[in-house]
Amino acid sequence: MALAIIADTHMPRGSRRLPAACVERLRGAEVIVHAGDFIALEALEEFEALGTPLVAVHGNVDADELVDRLPETVELEHQGVVLGMVHDAGPRRGRLERMRRRFPDADAVVFGHSHMPLHERDGGFQIFNPGSPTERRRAPARSMGVAHISDGRITFEHVLFD
Repeated sequence: MALAIIADTHMPRGSRRLPAACVERLRGAEVIVHAGDFIALEALEEFEALGTPLVAVHGNVDADELVDRLPETVELEHQGVVLGMVHDAGPRRGRLERMRRRFPDADAVVFGHSHMPLHERDGGFQIFNPGSPTERRRAPARSMGVAHISDGRITFEHVLFD
């Protein structure tokens, strides 16, 4: 299963748009996983219009209508892999263990908030932040993630945009 993983799109804001290469990956995925901070309902609707199934949580700057519509956390199970999702995984220190405690049944947790691409592992447990495809802040580039599930295992990779 190919998952397109995205967070912190912060749209609409000015002329901000998703990079064409990002949209191509979203359309080609089996599922889009969005770890929050759409900002406005119209951004969520833009993702839904792609036609790819979408699993999403709300972020800390999302409009009230998004907070009402989307959960704070999600656990997605597919092919024997459980993927937890939350927008803000808290401070860097102790994050991996904190997410393991918060999602005890998960094989991995996807989160956003910092806009910093991150992938950490401890044994069979992983945490993954795709970064942001629209607002890099301190990150080296705008980015998203891709995950593949095969034989009961999940692997992640970052995709960088100019």
